[in-house]
Amino acid sequence: MRAVRFHDYGPPDVLQVDEVPDPEPGPGEILVRVTAAGIGFADVQIRAGLMRSVLTDLPLPYSPGFEVAGTVIAVGPDVDPVQVGRQVIGATAGGGYAEKAVLPAAALSRPGTLDDHTALALLGQGTTAVGVAEAAALQPGETVLVEAAAGGVGTLLVQLAKHAGAKVIAVARGEQKLDAAKQLGADTAIDYSTPDWSERVREAADGGLQVVLEATGGPVSKTAFDLLTPGTGRMVVYGTTSGQAPQFDPLDVYHRGLSVIGFASPVLPPEHLACLLNRAFDLARTGKLKPIIGAALPLAQAATAHTAFEERTTIGKTVLTP
Repeated sequence: MRAVRFHDYGPPDVLQVDEVPDPEPGPGEILVRVTAAGIGFADVQIRAGLMRSVLTDLPLPYSPGFEVAGTVIAVGPDVDPVQVGRQVIGATAGGGYAEKAVLPAAALSRPGTLDDHTALALLGQGTTAVGVAEAAALQPGETVLVEAAAGGVGTLLVQLAKHAGAKVIAVARGEQKLDAAKQLGADTAIDYSTPDWSERVREAADGGLQVVLEATGGPVSKTAFDLLTPGTGRMVVYGTTSGQAPQFDPLDVYHRGLSVIGFASPVLPPEHLACLLNRAFDLARTGKLKPIIGAALPLAQAATAHTAFEERTTIGKTVLTP
């Protein structure tokens, strides 16, 4: 079968399509013919070598990809063969950028009302968006700043915040991304690569900024934190796409009466993750949450997809189609 792998860490062009043996499902596993593989920021960081301090025993060559949708074509020795033919979505331990991949036998059946790409966009990013929105405890009438508002999670957060009755200020880079955020319902869209973006946010948040949904880190996080209204302001941190930690003085949290909440789906119990995902599915079924599929590319263009991530030109979810 064909699989995208990198033989050493480096820029996107280290990704190449190799011919490799088909994987074999072990106990408690199923083999899936992949119809779509999701690309996430973690894939990009791993390929670039930024996760080596955490993934110290990563075998090279390595095939990235943790999100898979497809059809079951074989099962492990202890798995009921009735599974064959089932359409599933699930998280793999790696190797999703391929024509075939192994998933746990407990992988979810794809909801029949949702296509592969939509379901895949909700698997990780939908779960995160719903969890972040719940952690923020959004209230009607509040003003919410959504960072990276045209990304896979950000596009969903704009919709969830509007659904909660909040006023949404979306920040992103470039007119195309700003337009996308507006089309999703953002009340104001501001380019945070401009020097005066914080003043524009302050003007748009007439009456105060209650919530920041923080995904960027670095100087952007510091500026956003400083905009929060004392006494009621809260920030939910769920990512660091800049590669830098959030920058704010912990003493300011105390002196200004603010709240900082962290959300990380990998540390949540499986039952909690399942609840968040089911809620995302329900919202999508009823039309209240519409994942944006910005690009669907063949395996051979995996490097192009990673380049777009690094250049921050992606909108919504990016998938690979074997």
